Amino acid sequence: MHIWKLVFCVAALMSGLSGVSVQAQAQTFPNRPITLVIPFAPGGSTSIVGRVIADKMSQLLGEGIVIDNRPGAGGTVGSKMVAKSEPDGYTILLGYTGTLAIGPSLYKNVGYDPRKDFAPIGMIGNAPSAVVVHPSFPAKSIAELIAYAKANPGKVNFGSAGVGSVNHITGEYFARSAGITLMHIPYKGTGPALTDLLGGHIPMALAPIPAVHANIAAGLLRALAVTGKTRSGLLPDVPTIAEEGLTGFEASLYYGLVAPAGTPRPIIDRLNKELRTALASDEVKKQLGLDGTEITSGSPEDYADFIDKDEKKWSELVKASGVEQE
Repeated sequence: MHIWKLVFCVAALMSGLSGVSVQAQAQTFPNRPITLVIPFAPGGSTSIVGRVIADKMSQLLGEGIVIDNRPGAGGTVGSKMVAKSEPDGYTILLGYTGTLAIGPSLYKNVGYDPRKDFAPIGMIGNAPSAVVVHPSFPAKSIAELIAYAKANPGKVNFGSAGVGSVNHITGEYFARSAGITLMHIPYKGTGPALTDLLGGHIPMALAPIPAVHANIAAGLLRALAVTGKTRSGLLPDVPTIAEEGLTGFEASLYYGLVAPAGTPRPIIDRLNKELRTALASDEVKKQLGLDGTEITSGSPEDYADFIDKDEKKWSELVKASGVEQE
């Protein structure tokens, strides 16, 4: 009996020390640079949003946030790496609809569970995409694009950030809704896709407005439509796909920050606090606003609920599009 009492006392003491250790760790966090993994190549919307957030949070945290671009498999390579990282708050991920909502349904063995393997920090915002074409492409509207694709079945290519990315599935969703066939050309990020589009190597791409609006404004690309429920303030003259006749069509991507599951809650709370402070700052509002991103901040629980709902929505689109991968 006395031995068991001793065991329980030691266990309670160790548990208490563990709690004290976590609190102490949180109080000194961060005391070295944090790595923010962006699971796509530089130049895309995830990099644009990630760098804006990282710069401001670095100031607020008093430590640098280093950007680590890890492209591959529609963003799932970098996401898996973070899921398996040490849960200490020093490796975090720019969460994204493509990696947290689409990838787990698209790939049979994606290597992580968006609900179980990550600790949500908080949402950043959302942005619709645009259907953009090279100026030499004959279609000047969604109706003309659909007519051209029907007259040239299987001959219209579109680029995206990769197999399983939001804009890959959005493209398949659009083609299915319009009753046309589009040929998908995957890239390792939006940046490389836009390089080929600007060079005239592909005629069309679906890309986030943050990544394309400057080229649209310069006349280097032509926007046929946006994929959101409403028109973008950045492109007020460009109609939605729904306005162009595909009633009910809507597809937007969402960004947020997540850490590996098991990251101590005090550290999650600290990161959430500074994320929300960053999003409330005039400079971040201006930068994200100029890039067409609507800020939607909230608690870790808010983001967890959203990830659950978003995964359910996009898993249905993946199945309906018939693009599941092995």
